[in-house]
Amino acid sequence: MTDELLHKDHPAFADWQCRDGELLIGGQPVGLLAARLGQTPFYAYDREKISRRVADLRAALPPSVRLHYAIKANPMPAVVQHFAGLVDGFDVASANELDLALDTPMKADHISFAGPAKSDAELVRAIAGGITIELESEQEMIRTVKAGGLLGITPRVAVRVNPDFKLRGSGMHMGGGASQFGIDAEAVPDLLRAMGDLGLSFQGFHIFGGSQNLNAEAIADAEDQIADLAIRLADHAPSAVRHLNIGGGFGIPYFPKDRPLDLGHVGARLQGTADKLQKALPDAALIVELGRYLVGEAGVYVCKVIDRKVSRGQVFLVTDGGLHHQLSATGNFGQGIRRNYPVAIASRFDTPAAETASIVGCLCTPIDLLADKIAVPMADVGDLVAIFQSGAYGRSASPSAFLSHPEAREALI
Repeated sequence: MTDELLHKDHPAFADWQCRDGELLIGGQPVGLLAARLGQTPFYAYDREKISRRVADLRAALPPSVRLHYAIKANPMPAVVQHFAGLVDGFDVASANELDLALDTPMKADHISFAGPAKSDAELVRAIAGGITIELESEQEMIRTVKAGGLLGITPRVAVRVNPDFKLRGSGMHMGGGASQFGIDAEAVPDLLRAMGDLGLSFQGFHIFGGSQNLNAEAIADAEDQIADLAIRLADHAPSAVRHLNIGGGFGIPYFPKDRPLDLGHVGARLQGTADKLQKALPDAALIVELGRYLVGEAGVYVCKVIDRKVSRGQVFLVTDGGLHHQLSATGNFGQGIRRNYPVAIASRFDTPAAETASIVGCLCTPIDLLADKIAVPMADVGDLVAIFQSGAYGRSASPSAFLSHPEAREALI
């Protein structure tokens, strides 16, 4: 049987192929991948899908925009190394992520460090590494000055701003109200004035409103508001703005009613914003920082059916996977109302649905539910289950030590 592009109702299935009924990941049958890795469960990330997503972004966004990858979305070393050859910079959120970034060919001055509660040791390591620290508070600024003094190095810093507006339609708000992230916009001018006498190398701003947004107009509006805010704040800065990270928030479709982000509309609107910034802040590099959007749709979590049972008329496919590997798919990571991720029987990928079944994991808790009452082909022990949209906030965002089961493998295919 030749490869065929599958067209299923969910947009997440639109770009996956199969051969002889088996899902292909990176051109390889899922059963062969399981044999190669020596186990299920595992995560597999399609290298070509990642590269194509970056190329699509390059084509849609203004040429002047720099594209950064947020390592927290997927810190697998092979994935980070692959991105080092595709994007213009990295954002890290811990010392371990800093090490990952500095182990790649990415230049240190293209790496930034965001996140609250950076320890003194982390600040020292960031300064020694030559990366940009995105300050989250006045106290963090003071500790950064002290760390730089100990090393005899002038720290590179940007100010993370908590904006006075929200990104409409975001799955998770990261600013716009009271927040542990960043410095309130109205307090930034005073901090910038104080910074001028502290021996810091001011780079610019990081202003970000929210994540997982599929509304192109809302994203474009927020980007324009961020530009206006940055221009106002620049009047108080101790030196020219050279770095403006406007975040991203680009979402991917997880659920049946979701529709892919209109990237063309975002890019067209961003061109006007970029032109405005070029006139007002000519030295500033405009940065779009993305994580989920770059890698989320390229990843699949695969587990194996260990048991098939019927309880009071309901079919359960019991797998060797679970929330300890894929917490997000169980609805316990950021979902207000639990909804099913796109799930398929990977070993019968082109077989029509024949029954309704719930797919559960191996843990001793009723919340270990990977898919609730979905239409699937008739499946049995030994069949492989694939959970799509698993490339971001999957393995590393899950409680892998829970009940002491083995960890999931990972592979970049």
